[in-house]
Amino acid sequence: MTMPLEIVTLPCLSDNYAFLLHNAETGRTALVDAPEAAAIRSELERRGWGLDQILLTHHHWDHIDGVADLRTAYDPQVIGASADVHRLPDLDLAVAEGDSFTCLGEEVSVLDVSGHTIGHIAFHIPSAAAVFTADSLMALGCGRLFEGTPDQMWQSLQKLAALPGETTVYSGHEYTQSNARFALTIEPDNAALQHRCKAIDAARAKGEATVPSQLQEELDTNPFLRAHLDSLKQAVGMTGASAAEVFAEIRARKDKF
Repeated sequence: MTMPLEIVTLPCLSDNYAFLLHNAETGRTALVDAPEAAAIRSELERRGWGLDQILLTHHHWDHIDGVADLRTAYDPQVIGASADVHRLPDLDLAVAEGDSFTCLGEEVSVLDVSGHTIGHIAFHIPSAAAVFTADSLMALGCGRLFEGTPDQMWQSLQKLAALPGETTVYSGHEYTQSNARFALTIEPDNAALQHRCKAIDAARAKGEATVPSQLQEELDTNPFLRAHLDSLKQAVGMTGASAAEVFAEIRARKDKF
């Protein structure tokens, strides 16, 4: 039996998360996104870990700013989207949807989840039942559409929704409490959502992270994954509309929330 990967949720900046993945058998460590070098280096040093790989989800500064310093300190392999090579730090490996590569001895599958940005990717590690979604699917939300269309983001979310329900979703920001308040304006009678909102408020009151989350919980409570449901279409007054149209309406409401 091989030991499972240890995954550490690491707060960075004001509300970002980076994730450290560690294989205790080999002593090797990977990082998903690099919002800042200082917090990441401090945690690596505290744990006595090096850094062998950096996986980048998209080009926004608050996900890549630490790469240069970390590269100087540890010389890791840097992996990111081939569609975004012109906006990312220099890549050692450029990947696209359908590609897979090895991270700490585990196979990683690449999903194109464009919408928040064009070229945004997610990393799915089936053996760890984990997916790293950054600013595509988020805890009780999804990323603002800076570059893509609502239809693109809906299709991206469908790829993530198709993963096994027990998959753990590692997203990029601590936005969950605000997302919860918004979700209640869409489905105020959703009992699972009501229960989750109380748990989120309790966690935040204690300063605890609400990331990661479970995919099944997102399917049950996240309005952005539920736009295909007749009950949600009715809730927003769009009975008979397509799922993509309903998603667009929910996203537009969130932008003004």
